[in-house]
Amino acid sequence: MKRLSGRKPFRGFRPCPVEVGKDYDVEIRETSRRGEGIARIKGFVVFVPETKPGDRVKIRVNKIGRRCANATVVE
Repeated sequence: MKRLSGRKPFRGFRPCPVEVGKDYDVEIRETSRRGEGIARIKGFVVFVPETKPGDRVKIRVNKIGRRCANATVVE
């Protein structure tokens, strides 16, 4: 079936699994191109500066975007 509007089909709303200001215990799994650590919370990508893969840290979410969030290390 061809789309007439040229838009992508609606895939449904997925609530964000993180909240700004809330703390989470995470493990850094990989490194981004910018050198930030990457953690995932329920599949949602969280960038954490000054970390490396294998680090287990407590983070606080500062900013949430459509597909990812930014956080800082608390402890």
